[in-house]
Amino acid sequence: MTLEALIWDVDGTLAETEEGHRAAFNAAFAEAGLGWRWDAALYGRLLEVTGGKERIRHYLDTAPGAVPPGAVPLDDAAVARLHAAKTAHYVAAVAAGGVALRPGVRRLLLEARDVGLRLAIATTTTPANVDALLAAALGPEGPGLFEVVGAGDAVARKKPAPDIYRLVLERLRLPGARCLAFEDTVNGLEAARGAGIPVVVTTSLYGGTAGFGAAVTVVNSLGEADAPSRVLAGLPLLGPVVDVTELRRLAASIDP
Repeated sequence: MTLEALIWDVDGTLAETEEGHRAAFNAAFAEAGLGWRWDAALYGRLLEVTGGKERIRHYLDTAPGAVPPGAVPLDDAAVARLHAAKTAHYVAAVAAGGVALRPGVRRLLLEARDVGLRLAIATTTTPANVDALLAAALGPEGPGLFEVVGAGDAVARKKPAPDIYRLVLERLRLPGARCLAFEDTVNGLEAARGAGIPVVVTTSLYGGTAGFGAAVTVVNSLGEADAPSRVLAGLPLLGPVVDVTELRRLAASIDP
């Protein structure tokens, strides 16, 4: 296949953001006087639910004691306000330099731009989170690197549904077979594959290492000169890092 575009997930893929999100959730909960605290183990389980508002609602519906006896349950408007407060905490932390791009991401983004590959984002995180990360990590020109950004509530069904990827493909006016997606979770892999897009998985802190059999290749990171990429499954790399040459070779090896 001829590779024309790279489509990126954000959380865990562009950057290891999830600890920042967890801290922001906990700050919003404390601010609201809820008495909740999501530790790393609980948050890892909650990440099986995509979307911040959806994650809060799932916790409310399933966690014993989340709503104390006699308390008024949070309605959808209250959940939305709570999530907005969480977003504000997260954006402030990112703007203060609390989140960095993962190894090899900046290198590959700039290389792809320079050779004319189109760049897009397909994520369940909110647009404000995306803008904050790109501006903080890449400077004022960061958001402009991406021709299309599909984020947040742009679609009704979130990953693992393929809707956000289908929306991005529609806006790019490209078939999935001419793109590669970058993901770190099984939900993300299923979403991209459901839209007909081959996937490169970069394993992450919360994304796990199993269930990626449908990926083109699975690596620990995109790699840098002093920290080469390590292939965990799938097609091998011929060089030390994931670069445009490697991506074009991987794309060419995929059956149409």
